[in-house]
Amino acid sequence: MTQIEVSLSDQTDGEIRRLVEQGEFINRDQAVEDLLSRGLSAYQTTEDEPTTEMDESMFDQMTDEQQDPALQDEGTGDEYTF
Repeated sequence: MTQIEVSLSDQTDGEIRRLVEQGEFINRDQAVEDLLSRGLSAYQTTEDEPTTEMDESMFDQMTDEQQDPALQDEGTGDEYTF
């Protein structure tokens, strides 16, 4: 197992200590290892996942489908409709 040394802010150190004291982790080492693993897995992407990027055609399609209510011709003349 590789050993590393990290510097943590007082706030982060306190949060880890609190989690250990609450019984979420057996000890500090296990807490740090598990939290680092979870953080790394959040950033991992697989090649199977499609990347979803909005392109201009999608934006244009959405704006083209919108209509201005003031320009709609309801054919009712000057009468109010509800």
